[in-house]
Amino acid sequence: MVTAADPGDGRASVWLAARPAVRARRRSEAPSGLDRDRITAATVRLLDAEGLARFSMRRLAAELGVTAMSLYWYVDTKHDLLELALDSALGELDRSAGPPGEGWPGRLRSLARGYRGLLVEHPWVAPLTAAYPNIGPHARAFEAALQRLLDGTGLTDAVRTGAHLAVSQFLHGCGATVRRPPDGEFCLALDVLIAGIEAHTVPAGPAAPPGPQPRRTAAP
Repeated sequence: MVTAADPGDGRASVWLAARPAVRARRRSEAPSGLDRDRITAATVRLLDAEGLARFSMRRLAAELGVTAMSLYWYVDTKHDLLELALDSALGELDRSAGPPGEGWPGRLRSLARGYRGLLVEHPWVAPLTAAYPNIGPHARAFEAALQRLLDGTGLTDAVRTGAHLAVSQFLHGCGATVRRPPDGEFCLALDVLIAGIEAHTVPAGPAAPPGPQPRRTAAP
């Protein structure tokens, strides 16, 4: 059985579907006052209030004061709408580089804690992240921010790939620990992750010894 967090096999992502926001046929019959942004925002609010298991198009329609069929002018399936809501939530994450002058360890801590905070705020994000491809605009922006952060480590080739995989798996795994105290196992695991990456960075070599100094000759 396909559940809200299980889109099933063979489904194309909403981000890969080339379709207009409103169906071209009988456009004049589309319900007034609705658009994808409004529907997506209402989906996020409903998921926050009632959780993923209770979400349905009928409940969403009641929240918006329209019929359930009205929603299908803007999305083809419930799974499309959940993907839109997932990316909308990811857009709340602060992807800035952190305070000026902060090195990559501090930036990684800020990014990880921000991601954990997002999962606490929206508990339904974690299961949807596991169920759907994260290829929406906000997800891609998050990935780009992570890539820029890893640029600061100086890692290259296979080590850089391994560090990226470790960080990605750590962040996505935060969903299983969002209810634990933020200063508990999470922070310890984050410190271990950062220490592991630091162990593979190449420190700057010692300064080269000064070369031979020219001999001074006595003035005549």
